[in-house]
Amino acid sequence: MATIMARPAAQAIKRRAEEDGIEFFFAQFVDMNAKPSAKLVPMSNFDGLVGEGAGFAGFAAGPIGQTPASPDMMAIPDLRTYTKVPFKPGLARFACDIQVEGEEFPYCPRTILRRQLARAKELGFTFKIGMELEFFLLREKEDGGIELADPLDRLDQPCYDMKGLTRQYEFLSTLSKNVNELGWGSYANDHEDANGQFESNFEFADALETADRAIFFRYMVHAMAQERGLLATFMAKPFGHLTGNGGHFHMSLWDESGQRDLFDDPSDSNGLGLSTLGYHFLGGLKKHAKAYIAITAPTVNSYKRLTTATDRPMSGATWAPVYVSHGRNNRTQMLRCPGGHIEDRTVDGSCNPYLAAAAILAAGLDGIEHHVDPGPTNDDNLYTLSARELKRRKIELLPANLLDATRHLEKDKVIRGALGNTGTEDYVDYFVKTKQDEWHAYHEQVTPWEVKNYLTLF
Repeated sequence: MATIMARPAAQAIKRRAEEDGIEFFFAQFVDMNAKPSAKLVPMSNFDGLVGEGAGFAGFAAGPIGQTPASPDMMAIPDLRTYTKVPFKPGLARFACDIQVEGEEFPYCPRTILRRQLARAKELGFTFKIGMELEFFLLREKEDGGIELADPLDRLDQPCYDMKGLTRQYEFLSTLSKNVNELGWGSYANDHEDANGQFESNFEFADALETADRAIFFRYMVHAMAQERGLLATFMAKPFGHLTGNGGHFHMSLWDESGQRDLFDDPSDSNGLGLSTLGYHFLGGLKKHAKAYIAITAPTVNSYKRLTTATDRPMSGATWAPVYVSHGRNNRTQMLRCPGGHIEDRTVDGSCNPYLAAAAILAAGLDGIEHHVDPGPTNDDNLYTLSARELKRRKIELLPANLLDATRHLEKDKVIRGALGNTGTEDYVDYFVKTKQDEWHAYHEQVTPWEVKNYLTLF
């Protein structure tokens, strides 16, 4: 089977699990929405899990290309992803690839990314990513609404607030310790720009490993919050008056061995610290930005985070991109280049990291293959430039909603090719249909705002 390592490696993992006192495993996979699904498999069935996988009725799990009439999906563990669950002694997790009737399943997001990474490898590249995942800590009210977990978190500009960090010290310090126990290299935890919003950072890694970590990290934050009677959310924009949740990608290409950074160039005369290869990758991102944002900002709610300065939250800035642009260490740009790597700020906390990484990599590789010029660097505060000035500089807007983004995506041949064909359809068409159904379900709702503003106006 495709993702199972050699038998000696399986036995080594089994011995390690026995030494760790593991009694159960999560055989975990994700659907299009990156919802983690799993079966709890006892240690006594380790050989069966590794040899045959765990079976699922895929249609019940979410959008992953199955119907009620489809044969079982088998979740095949990638043994390299063995992960102890730090807060549940005796429990470990494997990230799995999906197979159906013995074949790789082309609707599996992890498989889609693996295939795109294999293509990059054939070109001599290793794709590495660091991911910043922001989240809110909340409580559910008796009426079903939500409120901040910390009622004292009321500053207009709470970012980096030491008192706010202190009040959530137990949660954040435990989370950071868990990340370090996993070996991911926790290096900072902070109160973010919105009230009740936090971020816990860990080191970058190969793209597949980072995506696996992101899925587990979101699960861990949710589970830890629920054990404390709280809710956590990575939703892009849970509160209209507060900053939204980003999931920014920090990216670079390395050589095939993964030892030499191919983007970093301290002698870059333009001051971005990027090599020519890095500039072409940047050009590819800008060329395909309007299409791939449907994947990096994949929900109706995502586009309420991507707003202009006129919609700024209480803290004074949205910290989210609106324009297809790049700059130096400038957080009003879509693509920020602080030195030797590229940060994509379109990515939000609701993304499927496997699909987002595959789409972004495809865009960047297209830029390299066609030597795409990214255009001039922009060092302005884009939130303050007039519409006339933006037009004069030919700075384009990103799509304003999910429907527009999916229309751009379905026309993009590069992203279409990267996400692959399932045997019956292109995955892009499946993605677009699913997301347009989501858009139409949202659009059919009549909101209190509409009733308030239109009921007696005419």
